[in-house]
Amino acid sequence: MTETVLLVGGGGREHAIARALADDAALYACASNRNPGIAALADGFEPIGERDADAVVDYAAEVGADLAVIGPESALEAGVADALDDAGVYTFGPRAEEARIETDKAFQRRFMDEHDVPGNPDFATFDDAEAAADYVAEYDGDVAVKPVGLTGGKGVRVTGDQLTTEAAVEYIRDAEWDEWVIEERLVGEEFTVQAFVADGEVRTTPAVQDHKRAYEGDEGPNTGGMGSYTDTGLTLPFMDEGDYDAAVDVIEAVVEALPDYKGVLYGQFMLTAEGPKVVEFNARFGDPEAMNVLPVLETPFLDVLTAARDGEPLPDLDFSGEATVCKYAVPAGYPVEPDAGARIEVDESSVGDALLFYASVDQREDGLYTTTSRSFAVVGLGDSIADAEADAGAALSSLDDGFHVRHDIGTAALVQSRIDHMARLRGE
Repeated sequence: MTETVLLVGGGGREHAIARALADDAALYACASNRNPGIAALADGFEPIGERDADAVVDYAAEVGADLAVIGPESALEAGVADALDDAGVYTFGPRAEEARIETDKAFQRRFMDEHDVPGNPDFATFDDAEAAADYVAEYDGDVAVKPVGLTGGKGVRVTGDQLTTEAAVEYIRDAEWDEWVIEERLVGEEFTVQAFVADGEVRTTPAVQDHKRAYEGDEGPNTGGMGSYTDTGLTLPFMDEGDYDAAVDVIEAVVEALPDYKGVLYGQFMLTAEGPKVVEFNARFGDPEAMNVLPVLETPFLDVLTAARDGEPLPDLDFSGEATVCKYAVPAGYPVEPDAGARIEVDESSVGDALLFYASVDQREDGLYTTTSRSFAVVGLGDSIADAEADAGAALSSLDDGFHVRHDIGTAALVQSRIDHMARLRGE
């Protein structure tokens, strides 16, 4: 029997999910924007806001969905998984209470502390901006300043890196948020491990390194992610197997403390001289990280979903052994003043051997338009990071001036700088 799957969300992450499911299931999708890549793969596409739980449930009933996958965190926070589950549609995504591991950063840190989850940095939580600002002003050392709620990856500021202590104090006092988490600054190299979780079981995917800063050389403001890469195995060039295993131990400790968790659990780590520390958890695939791991996943993603629904052991995961490099094309001015609403043309034939994933674009009757976020990504695959980077770079070589790309992602020089950085921190 063919399974019918409903996909919620219209970004690059969701395009990667759609690509992983389209050959094995009847696929339907809904999102606030019409993503042309998803629409081309799906049997039906409905314009529905990702947080509109009632409308999503109605569409699931209309198409006869057996399963659902939720891409964006905003939908999880709004209880869309709860509503679908309650309507009898098994949803591979946590209910709102479990999704607090992402949507409430203060809860996240207190949860780790209460359940002795390893890798928790020193932290303090505040429900008053003035108190948080005073704490930062008096703190002996550098800190990461985080609004408690969702900010699309753009709310965090780090002293000693992005801004001074004085500027961080001013940022807190002038920002729109009242609740804050203040943490010790973690120094090292960031990496992500994403895991499939159901019934207490955990299956992990290759480590990914995302690049949050807008400009080459890790300069500029934070973004939702300008690109990312994986190596041919589970680790990255600056890691060893023990680092990966330690990260998996953290994820398994979270799942042990959240026995009802289902879906993707994404651990973002800072590899420090003392080992991995937790930067944050996400309750869904990363964007762009989903575009790295799903194309090299050889185990059918649908098999993961059906095993989770049916209470069977999750399948062991097989991967192709290829390295990947993902690079995003974003509107000029992103993330501060993006050129939104511009009509664009994407020549799909120009990407060569790379994969093209549409993201925050809107397909209208007269063409394709940018939004305020990232437009599309290309993913190169190869027998090495260098080969994958060459494919991704070639796919973006003919972009016009309306887009910005971080061309350094995945290059030998940038990867080597990560290796050298960790070697210095470890005293090697």
